[in-house]
Amino acid sequence: MAKESPLYQTAHKDRYGLLKGYAKFNRHNMTWAEEKLWRELRRSKQGTKFRRQYIIGDYIADFVCIEHNLIIELDGECHEGEEQRENDRGRQRNLEKMGYTVIRFTNEMVIKNIEQVLKTISKHIFPDLPFAEVMAME
Repeated sequence: MAKESPLYQTAHKDRYGLLKGYAKFNRHNMTWAEEKLWRELRRSKQGTKFRRQYIIGDYIADFVCIEHNLIIELDGECHEGEEQRENDRGRQRNLEKMGYTVIRFTNEMVIKNIEQVLKTISKHIFPDLPFAEVMAME
């Protein structure tokens, strides 16, 4: 059963326009891994709607399922430095305080093992169903 979604949360009005521009740019300039995952999430017939490059608070989530309070973040090479990892941890803590579950995958994992990525996502959305049953829903 889905958790209740938090109240609609978006950036402060003085930052929203800037974030909206970044989100639009990111939607039109996705990485290969983002494109691959988006194709899978978008074509899902499981009644679960995902959004990409979605503004939540002062952040832009790579992918979000509002109904299940689930954020999916993809980490490329730019996330490998210690400073960026610390920023990511703080960002994740803040999103979790808003009521979201954040799961992270590397770009490499999405490209090389999309089935495992989808299985992990399905476990968060349908925790009581085996993956085979989730896939049969399509």
